[in-house]
Amino acid sequence: MGDAAQPEVHVLGVPPVRRRRILGLALPIIGGMLSQNVLNLVDTAMVGTLGDAALAGVGLGGFANFLFSAFILGLSAGVQAMAARRVGEGRLSETAIPLNGGLLLALIIAVPWSATLITLAPEYFPVLTSDMAVVEQGVPYLRARLFAMFAMGMNFAFRGYWNAVDKSILYMRTLITMHVVNIFLNWVLIFGNLGAPELGAMGAGVASAIATVFGTASYFVLGRSYARDAGFLHGLPDRATMTTIIRLAAPAGLQQFFFAAGMTVFLMLVARIGTPELAATKVIIDLILVGILPGIGFGLAAASLAGQALGRGAPDDAKQWGWDVTKMAILVVGALSIPAVLVPEWILSGFIHEPTTLALAKNPLRLVAAFLFLDAVGMVLMNALMGAGDVKRVMFIATGFQWLIFLPLVYLFGPVMGLGLVVVFAVQVVYRGLQSLTFALMWKRGRWQSIALH
Repeated sequence: MGDAAQPEVHVLGVPPVRRRRILGLALPIIGGMLSQNVLNLVDTAMVGTLGDAALAGVGLGGFANFLFSAFILGLSAGVQAMAARRVGEGRLSETAIPLNGGLLLALIIAVPWSATLITLAPEYFPVLTSDMAVVEQGVPYLRARLFAMFAMGMNFAFRGYWNAVDKSILYMRTLITMHVVNIFLNWVLIFGNLGAPELGAMGAGVASAIATVFGTASYFVLGRSYARDAGFLHGLPDRATMTTIIRLAAPAGLQQFFFAAGMTVFLMLVARIGTPELAATKVIIDLILVGILPGIGFGLAAASLAGQALGRGAPDDAKQWGWDVTKMAILVVGALSIPAVLVPEWILSGFIHEPTTLALAKNPLRLVAAFLFLDAVGMVLMNALMGAGDVKRVMFIATGFQWLIFLPLVYLFGPVMGLGLVVVFAVQVVYRGLQSLTFALMWKRGRWQSIALH
C-alpha cells in the first residue's frame, strides 16, 4: 500500500493535466494584462496628484482613445481564431499568414483614421463633458495617444498570434517591458524630471504613445526569431484567408467599438452627476480591471484551446475546455476581489486624495468587487465563442445588453433620479450577470461547434 500512486488532485473538477495546460497558456497572458493594469493604476496615481480635472480628463481621453481604436482591436480575434485552427490542423508553416494580414490591415485603417481624429479633437472632446477644465486636460492627452493607434492595432494582432500558437510568454514579456518604459516616461514627462518639460496630463499620453510604439518594434524583432518558419513577413494571405480575417475581425471590432462607445456614454452620464463622481468612477473602473482582466486572460486561453481542438476535429473537447477554463477563472478572479470587498477605502486612498471623492467611491467598488466572479464567467465564454468563430452572435448579445439595458437604466437612475453611484454600479452588476448567463447558455448549446474557418 505504501507504494501506491497518490490520487490526482482535481481543482473544481479540472484534471491536473488540463489545469497545467490552462495555466501554462493563461498565466503569461494574465501576467501581461495585470502589468497593463498596474500601468493604468500608476498613471491614475500620478495624474491624480494633479487634481480631479486632470484625472477626469485622462479618464475620458483614455476611453475615447479606446473607442476610436476599437475596430482595429478586433483584428486580434480574427488572427487568433485562424492561427489556432491552423495549429490544430497541423499547418504550422502557415500560422503567421493571418498575422501578416492583420498587421497590414492595422496600418491601412489606423493611419488616416488617427490623423483625422487628431485634427478634430478640440471639436468633439467637449461633447464628452461640459467642464472646460476637464476638456483642457483631456484634449492634449487624447491627441498624444492617437498618434500610436497604428501601433496599438499591430500589438493586438501580435497578441492574437502569440496566444494562438502557445507563445503567450512572449506577449507577457513585451508588455511588461512596455510598461516599465511607460512608467519611467510618465515620471519624466508628467512632472518634468531629468530636465524634461513638465507636461502634466499630456505627458501621460506622450509616455503611453512612445511605449506602445516601442512594444510594436519589440514584437517585430520577436517575430523574426520565433515566427519566421511560420510565414512571418513572407507573403500576404490569399484572398480567402484575408476575407475570413475581415469576416471575423469586423464583428469583433464592432463589438469593441460599441462597448467602448457605451463606456464613453456611461462616463458622460456620470459626468452629468458631477466631476467628483466622474473622478471616482475612473478610479473604480481602473481597479475593477485589475480584477477582471485575469478573466479576460483565461478567456483568451480558452479561445486558443477551443480553436485548436476544433482544428483537430474534437468539438466535445473544445466545449470541455471552455468549462474547465471558466472554473479556473472563477477561482482566481474571486480571490483577487476579496481585498476590494473587505477594505475598499484602503485601496482607493492610493489614487483618490479628496475625502469627499473617496467617500463616493468606497461602496460602489465594494459592490462590484463582490460579484466580479460572475463577470469572469462571461469574459471566458465570450472570448471562447469568438475563438470558435461565433463572433456575430457575441457582438449582438454584448451590444444589446449594454445599449438596451445598462445605459438606459444608468441614465434613469443617475442623472434623472439622482440615486447616486451605488445604484449606478448596481445596475452594472445586474447587466454583466445577465450577459454572463447568456454566454454560458450559448456555450452549452454548442451551435459554435459547427462553424468552419478557411
